[in-house]
Amino acid sequence: MKTVELKLISELMKNSRRSDRELASVIGVSQPTVSRMIGKLQKEGVIREYTMIPDFNKLGFRILALTFVKLRKTLSEEELEKAREITKRKINESAFAIVMLERGLGLGYDGVIMAFYRDYSEHLEHRKVLQQYPFLDLNGMESFLISLDDKIHYRLLTLSALVKNESEIKKKNEDKLNEK
Repeated sequence: MKTVELKLISELMKNSRRSDRELASVIGVSQPTVSRMIGKLQKEGVIREYTMIPDFNKLGFRILALTFVKLRKTLSEEELEKAREITKRKINESAFAIVMLERGLGLGYDGVIMAFYRDYSEHLEHRKVLQQYPFLDLNGMESFLISLDDKIHYRLLTLSALVKNESEIKKKNEDKLNEK
């Protein structure tokens, strides 16, 4: 990916509401170039969506949970496809604020669910729903709960924080190279 495209993505992550003209000024190219790059990045699937991140606590959510799940056993390809169909259907029917559901590896688990809850009882209710999935190990489910009511936050969920962190890492690496 070209450096100018990475700059554009970083600027969009900081604030995707800016005009193409404003973005062009910031990254040092013309407005038509920005418009073409955005179209290209959207077509390639690099830019998947434009969104905003609200203060979830002000929306009434008090808990963010990362729930780690384990499969009962290694599933055959047919069983895996059936599990995917069940999961897709149940997520679409779900009353819970699930923002991410992904499979993965680590800590002895096969997947993770990231969801927001209004209170602890809603979280427990969701765990009961998950226990109805025939392919999940009922003993293999753990949650890490984050209180959104907490007054101390080390780094809130923002994409601009990711860009800032990336910029800080890049600057440190450049400083190290300049020292040599």
